[in-house]
Amino acid sequence: MVKKLDDAEIDAALATLPEWTRHGDGIERTWRFADFVGAFGFMTRVALLAEKADHHPEWSNVWNKVHVRLTTHEAGGLTVRDFALARAIDAL
Repeated sequence: MVKKLDDAEIDAALATLPEWTRHGDGIERTWRFADFVGAFGFMTRVALLAEKADHHPEWSNVWNKVHVRLTTHEAGGLTVRDFALARAIDAL
């Protein structure tokens, strides 16, 4: 099992991800695209990253908007896995 990060570790990791915000036991970000196809294409690319990492986001899509929330359920909060996936998503 992956170790849950403490507040200082979370704050340090979030400082490297300025577009992400902390909400409860997770981090979140929203993207807007030109249209549904752009949003869905982005979700497809994220799905491939998530599957490879075996770490899957909570997310939603409404037309051109994609909202992603990351947390590690088995640890009961944020872990290095969440921040690694956030960085990989941002690199898209």
